[in-house]
Amino acid sequence: MRAPAESVAAASERALLVQVVLAGHSKEVAADSLEELERLADTAGAIVGGSITQRRDRPTAAFLVGEGKLADIQLACRRARANLVIFDNDLSAVQVNNLDLALGVKVIDRTELILQIFARRAQSAAAQIQVELAQLQYLVSRIPISRRQQRFQGGIGMRGPGESPLQLRNEPMRRRIRFLARKLQAIQNRERREREGRPRPMVCLVGYTNAGKSTMLNALTSAGAFVDDRLFATLDTKTRRVRLPDGRGAMLTDTVGFIRHLPHGLVASFRSTLDVAVEADLLLTVADASHAHVRDQLDVVHDTLREIGADRVPSLLLLNKADLPAAAAAMPELLRSFPGALPVAAARREGLDNVLALMARML
Repeated sequence: MRAPAESVAAASERALLVQVVLAGHSKEVAADSLEELERLADTAGAIVGGSITQRRDRPTAAFLVGEGKLADIQLACRRARANLVIFDNDLSAVQVNNLDLALGVKVIDRTELILQIFARRAQSAAAQIQVELAQLQYLVSRIPISRRQQRFQGGIGMRGPGESPLQLRNEPMRRRIRFLARKLQAIQNRERREREGRPRPMVCLVGYTNAGKSTMLNALTSAGAFVDDRLFATLDTKTRRVRLPDGRGAMLTDTVGFIRHLPHGLVASFRSTLDVAVEADLLLTVADASHAHVRDQLDVVHDTLREIGADRVPSLLLLNKADLPAAAAAMPELLRSFPGALPVAAARREGLDNVLALMARML
């Protein structure tokens, strides 16, 4: 069991992280995923009291983990005084129910944790609608099957819909889903008309969460976008005008960051937001060059772009945070692997002239 990683912020919930690494999965990638889960928990406001990892050839149908490891989790919960267990794996409704009852504490998986972070961070009406839609689509298959399963009484896992699960049954939830889907379609149609009426070319910032997209937007346009060293700092798109070296103007838009195992419901719900990438004339893919697994993060970005249909849009790769020692050490190999990429340091406004010059050429 790993040493506890305390959050500097006070939180009402103390979490134990659990990860099952199945056969064929890399130890390094699994360790990075668990570290990312810890950052997600911190973003959601929980104190992380420790973590447990189990390697298995295949998951168990009832608990995902084996019975012996389940006993270890029970003991670890008592030692860490944890009232929340967060799995790095996706759990079925049956597994969630079984784990809730066996452990006596609330159990959520990575998908539900990300959904709750989105619920906390959504500011605009459009983002709130999209988050609620994704939550309802997730919860429709997870209505508690017994009154003993009190999973919806506050804290992480509880923001947004789902606060009174015994009053929410499938049909009312599906009616709400259909209503929200119609509202999102109307938003999507209106935003598409607005984009079509803009004479300037559209450039869209995409990338893994916390890669520095909002910092890049601020550096190129002085947009004043919110920047935070936590995951998913930006959910709402922000568009600003940028002047190119040849005197032309372009519209630059920030988007929500991608992440490993991004819930499919969130991708679908945020389609009206992500459509700006599909319809863009150019994508600026921002990558954190200092991250040890930047290649894996770029794979996630490319897979998500393919899922939304934006993989055919011309793109320019920006290797951000090039001023950091880890990035400087990795840069020669990264530039060999991605010969068209540009090293930049958005926070220090380094390399931006090259970005603007190449943007003008590609547009």
